[in-house]
Amino acid sequence: MIRFEDPTYLWFLCIIPALLLWQGIAWKQRKTKLKRLGDIALIKQLSPNYSKLRPNLKFWLLCAALFILILMLARPQMGTKISHEKRQGIETIIALDISNSMIAEDVVPSRLAKSKLLIENLVDHFNNDKIGLVVFAGDAFVQLPITSDYVSAKMFLQNIDPSLIATQGTDIAEAIKISTNSFSQQSNIGKAIIVITDGEDHEGGATEAAKAAHQKGINVFILGIGDPKGAPIPLREGGYLKDNAGNTVMTALNETMCRQIAEAGSGTYIHVDNTSDAQEKLNSELTKLQTGETDSVIYSQYAEQFQAFGIILLILLIIDVCILNAKNRHLKSYHLFKREHK
Repeated sequence: MIRFEDPTYLWFLCIIPALLLWQGIAWKQRKTKLKRLGDIALIKQLSPNYSKLRPNLKFWLLCAALFILILMLARPQMGTKISHEKRQGIETIIALDISNSMIAEDVVPSRLAKSKLLIENLVDHFNNDKIGLVVFAGDAFVQLPITSDYVSAKMFLQNIDPSLIATQGTDIAEAIKISTNSFSQQSNIGKAIIVITDGEDHEGGATEAAKAAHQKGINVFILGIGDPKGAPIPLREGGYLKDNAGNTVMTALNETMCRQIAEAGSGTYIHVDNTSDAQEKLNSELTKLQTGETDSVIYSQYAEQFQAFGIILLILLIIDVCILNAKNRHLKSYHLFKREHK
């Protein structure tokens, strides 16, 4: 496993696209100037030693060398020692509703943004626990397999958006089923599914899925987010979502269904509003779960790998120096890629 000690190298990588753009403009300007001088075929005859391939090849070698240099300065490291640590904690799968109704702004700044903030705060309170992410709308899939890598969890969380799932709807049952199958095979450990949704279940079967999860020793918690009175769904281009009749579509939190699912899953229903009460109550409920030993794979030692990148960089620079812009007159008689016509 290779990691980079200095993450700022990503900003320096932007230099390469800038170079490509500059070179493209330079090539176009040069071609325009050559056309002004006269006929291109005649200019080629007057410049027998000119090589079109060599300057291009040298430019790509320069880009490759610059890329390797940036990676080398970022201090690449490879894990050399793996340790399996036993930790006391629980396993939690968070199933997040990303249907269009979650864009409603009855919870500030929006239902989805508030949900992300809640999950991030939850991760900050985790210590020896494992977390996984499942996203769902009309379909569901695993966004992040269960892990103890909280940095990756936050990174994947930031990339969650309603555009991840094209099929609209709210299939809570499928989300619970996928979450149930996403836990590790460890026993004697507290396991919880946290479903964050506005409760508009369009497919049905969520109560049965929660019961099945509970039979496997998994508690299902439902975090209902939104206003039961309803709110419009804003559009990216402005305005609000309307139905075929031209009426504004209102999306309301279905608290009754949320409570039924939580009860079937032997969990707790928690209403998420603009306060921090939901966060505190969820943290309190999770501490009641049985903790057990979780096995975490950790790279405890890392070795510097910049030497290998330095060797590659040196080879590229040597090749660049050896290649001249003009054709080598001693090699003109050799045709490696073209058949000589007699």
